[in-house]
Amino acid sequence: MLTHLHVKNLALIQEIEIDFIKGLNILTGETGAGKSIIIGSVSLALGSKISKEMLREGSDYGLVELVFEIGRDRQRKRLAELDIGLEEDQVIISRKILDGKSINKINGETVTLSQLKEVASVLIDVHGQHEHQSLLQKKKHLEILDEFAKEELGPVKEELSAAYGQWRTLKKKLNEAQLDEESRLREIALLEFELDEIEKAQLQPGEDEYLEQQYRKMTNSKKILESVGTAYSQTGYEEPQSAGTAIGRALRDIQGVLGFDEDLNPLAEQLSEVDSLLNDFNRDISEYLSSLEFAEEEFYETEERLNLLNHLKAKYGKTLELVLEYEEKQQERLTVLKEYDTYLAGLQSQLQSLENTLQDLCTRVSKIRHNYAKNLCQKIKEHLIDLNFLDVEFEMHFETLPDFTAIGTDEVEFLISTNPGEPLRPLMKVASGGELSRIMLAIKTVLADKDDIDTVIFDEIDVGISGRTAQKVSEKMMLIGKTRQVICITHLAQIAAMADSHYRIEKYVEKKETHTGIRKLNKEESIEELARILGGAKITDVVRKNAEEMKQLAGAKKC
Repeated sequence: MLTHLHVKNLALIQEIEIDFIKGLNILTGETGAGKSIIIGSVSLALGSKISKEMLREGSDYGLVELVFEIGRDRQRKRLAELDIGLEEDQVIISRKILDGKSINKINGETVTLSQLKEVASVLIDVHGQHEHQSLLQKKKHLEILDEFAKEELGPVKEELSAAYGQWRTLKKKLNEAQLDEESRLREIALLEFELDEIEKAQLQPGEDEYLEQQYRKMTNSKKILESVGTAYSQTGYEEPQSAGTAIGRALRDIQGVLGFDEDLNPLAEQLSEVDSLLNDFNRDISEYLSSLEFAEEEFYETEERLNLLNHLKAKYGKTLELVLEYEEKQQERLTVLKEYDTYLAGLQSQLQSLENTLQDLCTRVSKIRHNYAKNLCQKIKEHLIDLNFLDVEFEMHFETLPDFTAIGTDEVEFLISTNPGEPLRPLMKVASGGELSRIMLAIKTVLADKDDIDTVIFDEIDVGISGRTAQKVSEKMMLIGKTRQVICITHLAQIAAMADSHYRIEKYVEKKETHTGIRKLNKEESIEELARILGGAKITDVVRKNAEEMKQLAGAKKC
């Protein structure tokens, strides 16, 4: 669950910190106090789009930090799969806003925005102020059904998605393979020419590098001969001033007096080793000089061979290895074109086999959906009755799409009837804004038992409702709060009265600057806030008494 929220330098917020508890956390406040900023800050930390305008005027950066306490084993497992290590069963998400950009961190380690969103989806579900409008889109209905059926449906959908990807690739390959006879013969001729050119060269991997090295030696042989020849004469034994002659003479001088002093023996041995090493070096350099004698014919052949290799590399690949890969690929293509009818028949056979597999998977997916749809609609209907839809009917209509998709061939739509005798009709033709918000609340309640998310945020779920309906919504929120942490912004006293923890968001002016703040209310302050919501500008003793009774009744319902 979300245990702590820290916001700094965003909009009207200079800096606030809030500690949330289990159960139902209610946020209230005057219109314009900044309630949307609080939820907006949470959404920002979870990866929503940022803008420079979000920064508080005069601030260099903005910061949002969320601290989550992980209490579910399946959450721990999923976080481990995402390579998120827990510190004292906590996950700390932070997002720092700098000049329209952000630095995202999880437990102190920088992560990408996509990683941040993926981790957030395991921890929290934010139901925005206008999310219920998504119920007017058919694709949302399928998402809800698939979420409800995910335990059984998930593995089959993964198979379906993989098979669909293979089918799309093979279908594209088959379409691209279609050639008329003239084009096929023209391509065969080109391939045969290219392959003949490469095969005649009899390429060897690494040959070009070796020849380039030899060619450099040949083209610079004169300079090499001069330099190495000088080194040979200066270290040899033929010239009076050469190193070999001088060392040989010094060695003879020392050896001539060894009998007079035994301490000279080590020195004589060292000099003898130097003389031996220099002699070996002189012999090796002599052999190297002999190897530099290139014939004009050899130089010409090397040059011609390099020109051929470079020509092939310019046409078919930057290296000989790539040229050989190209040759292999073109040989395969030539085989295909020469056995074209057989090749096409093979592709069509594979495609048919994949289509059979796809059809089978789509049928399995559809069967699972049909099995779960009835149960889902029944559960939603039960919750809708709790939410003051007294004579409601709620069903799901299935249609079959003409083509395969990655998620199957089902198109589904929720149908509803809110009055006796009325036919079932699509939500978009029946439901008002207030009704949509209650339908979404019913759906969220049903799905709450299907997922492992511990925290649900509702931003003004009470839009368009009042009276007895509002009371029913408050009771439903209370029930969700018994198994999940709920954070809810509301304008209704009936919902606010159910709070396990009540917070007031307020706007104030300090040093000619406007600020948004938030504070947790004690029991008396909560009753006073309920009275404000009920009574508006003037709070009378009657209104205050009404608020107190409302709080007492809410407490009794919790028991």
